[in-house]
Amino acid sequence: MVEEKDLKDRLIELRKSTGMNRRQFCEYFEIPYMTVSDWEHGNRRVPSYFFRLLEYYVRTERLKKGDKNIEEK
Repeated sequence: MVEEKDLKDRLIELRKSTGMNRRQFCEYFEIPYMTVSDWEHGNRRVPSYFFRLLEYYVRTERLKKGDKNIEEK
């Protein structure tokens, strides 16, 4: 199981890899701003299944754009 701190840090990295700030990320994925803020600050746990879905979506969208620098984890 992924440690929560690791998952929190991975969420921040994932968001930054999209080039979006927190507000844009929340609007794009229709996630309440305070929810993402709490996840990134460690006040609440990021559900691992939800993170995996976000990660998959971002990776898939990069594939559609032809991004060859996709990190596989």
